[in-house]
Amino acid sequence: MDKNKEYFMKIALQEAKKAALIQEVPIGAIVVYDGKIIGRGHNLREHSQNTIDHAEMVAIDEACRNLRSWRLADCDLYVTIEPCLMCAGAIINARVKNVYYGAPDYKAGAAESLYNVFNDSRLNHLVHAEGGILSTECGQIMKDFFKKARKKRKAQKRANMVEK
Repeated sequence: MDKNKEYFMKIALQEAKKAALIQEVPIGAIVVYDGKIIGRGHNLREHSQNTIDHAEMVAIDEACRNLRSWRLADCDLYVTIEPCLMCAGAIINARVKNVYYGAPDYKAGAAESLYNVFNDSRLNHLVHAEGGILSTECGQIMKDFFKKARKKRKAQKRANMVEK
């Protein structure tokens, strides 16, 4: 495994942990240009009540502002979970060069699990995508989050039953 990819994925994992701390689905992303992080993001959808506040979208937005351009042609995006279709579309439209992700998303992944949009030659930009970078760690933070959420829901359900 490329140490550089692991290094940047660990930073994306830090972003995912920030999301978990505020009870957001723990996905983190960073955009790297010329070896420097120019965009960071983690899920904020529940806090903002905005559908598009996925980690990738937040990181892309910050990167565009920092470069003062919508084109991220020489940038790499690191994200802890395989991008969904919405985020994959933004990645393609931003002309991101490479996407590196941790764990697959079998329910919504658009890089390989459900779709493979990054390599669709009908589109005007192709993106190199590589998954499996620190996949165990990236998947585990999600498993832990949803296990805790299910436990909390069950406890709440029991409390509601006792109140009645």
